[in-house]
Amino acid sequence: MKHLATTLSLMLFFSILLSCQEIKKEGNIEVITAEEMQSILDLEDIQLVDVRTPEEFKEGFIANAQNIDYFSDTFDEDIERLDKSKPVIVYCKSGGRSAKCADKLLEAGFVKVYDLEGGISKWKHKGLSIKTFE
Repeated sequence: MKHLATTLSLMLFFSILLSCQEIKKEGNIEVITAEEMQSILDLEDIQLVDVRTPEEFKEGFIANAQNIDYFSDTFDEDIERLDKSKPVIVYCKSGGRSAKCADKLLEAGFVKVYDLEGGISKWKHKGLSIKTFE
């Protein structure tokens, strides 16, 4: 009887765990690698958003990115100006802010949100190009 209770508890735990993972998939946030991002940028009409501070953005950014500072007082209003029907790729320095931003975009009603794994740090580490204002 004790084994049956343990087995049932484990089954319940795994079914809840799998349900939570399924909800994340349905949420339309996809964490992508730098290589996947390059392909998506080539194939889709994408809004590319850098959520770092303006100072970080000036140090270098991915081509065609617009800067919407995650820490700005107007962040929520700024993301509302984006087209919710178009996919969005978000990135930051290493992935923390962009993950939070991706959740906010999804809550705001965006259809498809991509989050660059490892942020611009990983992008640069892969030897991919960045732009500067020089």
